Amino acid sequence: MKGQDWYQADAVAEEYDDVRFSGGGVLIDRREKEAVLSALGPIEEGQRVLEVACGTGRFTTMLADQGADIIGLDISREMLEQGREKAAAAGLSGTVEFMRGDASRLPFPDDHFDSVVAMRFFHLMDDPDPFITELRRVSKDQVFFDTFNRRSLRLFYTWLLPMGSRLYSERQVVEMLRAADLTLANEEHDFVLPYGFYRELPGPVAKPFRLVDELIGNTIPGDYVASVSYWDARISIDDGSAEE
Repeated sequence: MKGQDWYQADAVAEEYDDVRFSGGGVLIDRREKEAVLSALGPIEEGQRVLEVACGTGRFTTMLADQGADIIGLDISREMLEQGREKAAAAGLSGTVEFMRGDASRLPFPDDHFDSVVAMRFFHLMDDPDPFITELRRVSKDQVFFDTFNRRSLRLFYTWLLPMGSRLYSERQVVEMLRAADLTLANEEHDFVLPYGFYRELPGPVAKPFRLVDELIGNTIPGDYVASVSYWDARISIDDGSAEE
């Protein structure tokens, strides 16, 4: 997995949220949380959710606050500690569990969760197929994740990133889902201007750029070159109704 050592560094974990989600990065955080809530919501009391690669617990804590029965899993002890601190600060320590684990060998039985979420995960995969299969195995209904796109501006700088970044075409994602026996229920594409651009700007400066970005993104060309995609996949169910 790309960037594994980088993500587990103490300094990276401690500064992760401040570096990525302050200033113009607030707009990224807001949009990602909106995407997760839209896909999983409305959250029913006791809805069982697994977040894979939960990092500092941004989504884990948010979903726990919405009433989900949630486990956040990550390979980094340092990131998990940040997540526990975040949950404690929100008064949610008793309703969310953080667990260290390997996404390629999830320690849960088949069909254990209603939904599985994996944000900021698949860009780190050298071979994503075994991982999507494992996420599908432990979910009885839904797998929600994001990817970075091959046809976007991210193509020009992804090799500079310390963790690297795998980029996907829409066709690759669809084929990956099909191989895992998942059906694509919904997809959204956003951020014509890539994440790195927004992180370099103060919040007030980033906002007008984001408004223009959204206007462009609502066009067919803008949708085509968007840097991020959100994929809502569902478990394929064979109801036996096909004709013999």
